[in-house]
Amino acid sequence: MPGLDTGNTAFMLLCASLVMLMTPGLAFFYGGLVGRRNVLAIMMQSFVSMGWTTVIWFTVGYSLCFSGGAGGVIGDLNKAFLNGVTLDSPAALNTSVPELVFVVYQMMFAIITPALITGAFANRVSFKAYFLFLTAWLLFVYFPFVHMVWGGGLLQTWGVLDFAGGIVVHNIAGIAALASVLYVGRRRIADNVPHSVPLVALGTGLLWFGWYGFNAGSEFRVDATTAVAFINTDVAASFAAIAWLFTAWIFQKRPSFIGLLTGAVAGLATVTPAAGYVSPIAAVIIGIVSGVVCYGAVALKNRLKWDDALDVWGVHGVGGFLGIVMLGLLATTAFNPNGTNGLLAGNPDFFFKEVAAVVASSIYAFVFTYGMLWLIDRVTKVRVDEQTEDTGLDSAQLGEEAYVGAF
Repeated sequence: MPGLDTGNTAFMLLCASLVMLMTPGLAFFYGGLVGRRNVLAIMMQSFVSMGWTTVIWFTVGYSLCFSGGAGGVIGDLNKAFLNGVTLDSPAALNTSVPELVFVVYQMMFAIITPALITGAFANRVSFKAYFLFLTAWLLFVYFPFVHMVWGGGLLQTWGVLDFAGGIVVHNIAGIAALASVLYVGRRRIADNVPHSVPLVALGTGLLWFGWYGFNAGSEFRVDATTAVAFINTDVAASFAAIAWLFTAWIFQKRPSFIGLLTGAVAGLATVTPAAGYVSPIAAVIIGIVSGVVCYGAVALKNRLKWDDALDVWGVHGVGGFLGIVMLGLLATTAFNPNGTNGLLAGNPDFFFKEVAAVVASSIYAFVFTYGMLWLIDRVTKVRVDEQTEDTGLDSAQLGEEAYVGAF
């Protein structure tokens, strides 16, 4: 294509590959946290998203997100089946990169977002219900918010910013997780002891590694802002991990490896919307605040006895919400001339827009997810029966076991 920048194109293909790696990383992270009787079931939910979400994205998803619908809630079907996406069509965000690269990069975001929710209802949702949930949630929650925030829709037109997915990925997934937990109910067997901490550590490492592509790649070119997003990602994750570690140490009287790993993920989720719009010092603040606040959210969840098995709401829902609020506070054009200033830099209007947007996204994601689960329950039972739950989903639903004869 004319004007092709091979450096930017190669960088974005690398970033797409890194984001793809995050979904297997999530599978390992969640797989290690559950009991050994449900490892394959929860890992399969992530891998199924890799396959089925790609099918939906290719057929209608990309078009609904990034075709037509200017200033609206959803796009049109003009680019269904990638109609009109040719070798010569440029990406809207950077005309020196092929549109095909943008298609595949955004597809990786679509794959991991619904997979995040699965940690909340671990061990108790049937595979058939999950498949219907995955389909409907993409079509009626994820795609509209992608369009509204990144595809020229309502929120983007209004002036809302979200660098890599505070609203679009983490907030709506985490709030959907809370709705799922409240609808499905508590597990019969409180399987709260991770069966493999090394698997959790492996998953965290893959997520952290992939997150550089997730955040830095959202600049969609290689420039100084790309470097800002990269370092902010690492700084926030590191400070959040240590903040969570010491907070847990104070209240639980001992350090926790799981706490350290969970804190890192909380920092990564929280800095995501702000990564390319704030200074590294601001990223330090975001990391510390997220480590403490997300720890508190998980503690509150435990006190309220919400059975969010793998703390999706506390880490991603609260982290995404907090990240958008912190973006509204700390954004500065000194580190991204194409961004804007936040409240502390004298722009209260932007702060209130960010807060209003994330409150609205939280309400919509909760109400729709809860109602959608109710409708799916009319078609097929969402929750597995007691015998299946007692036996474990691996053998009862998949006829497979992760550790045959190992224990």
